[in-house]
Amino acid sequence: MPGRYCEITLTTVVDMYKNPQIILASASPRRSELLQQLGIAHEVLPVDIDESHRLDESPEALVQRLALEKAYAGMQRSGTRLPVLGSDTIVVIHDRILGKPKNRADGLAILHALSGHTHQVLSAVALVNDERSEVALNISRVSFCDLTDEQILAYWNTGEPADKAGGYGIQGIGAQFIKHLDGSYSGVMGLPLMETAQLLNRFGVATLQRP
Repeated sequence: MPGRYCEITLTTVVDMYKNPQIILASASPRRSELLQQLGIAHEVLPVDIDESHRLDESPEALVQRLALEKAYAGMQRSGTRLPVLGSDTIVVIHDRILGKPKNRADGLAILHALSGHTHQVLSAVALVNDERSEVALNISRVSFCDLTDEQILAYWNTGEPADKAGGYGIQGIGAQFIKHLDGSYSGVMGLPLMETAQLLNRFGVATLQRP
């Protein structure tokens, strides 16, 4: 039985990339894993866009625009008629957008800002094809416990915060600092599954079946 279980699991993972139902315009392994939870066979197609924040652009407008631009960039690059999914996630605290840490000093400063406070995580998902486009937004509130200087430094030294928006990963070591989450766990990871499933269903991509 153990051997058969492993065989089924491996087959399922491999099949995710055969006969894709959609294109995922992202290099994020977390977003790909979340799509696997929905049973969506997909092709991963990373894109590179200008993610600069425009003057007077709200965080909500920014994250939705970037998700849509990623989806359109993926559609242009893929050259297929499959729906293309783009997503973007930003962290906001006290009206300040926290991106990925620029360096060690910036990473430590971000973690100090999060310590003992509640911040917002905005995750947008966009789905486009050659006929239409739709965007959905999820906003979650995440509260951090108080962190000591030693904890902040030790966490930074793990390497986990360096490539994460907001300087932490809820799916990793950083989860131990989260006192309360009001919203979507998958949204904080980078792809809100409820909104994603609803978009996919509206585009005729079923999410209630397994490959």
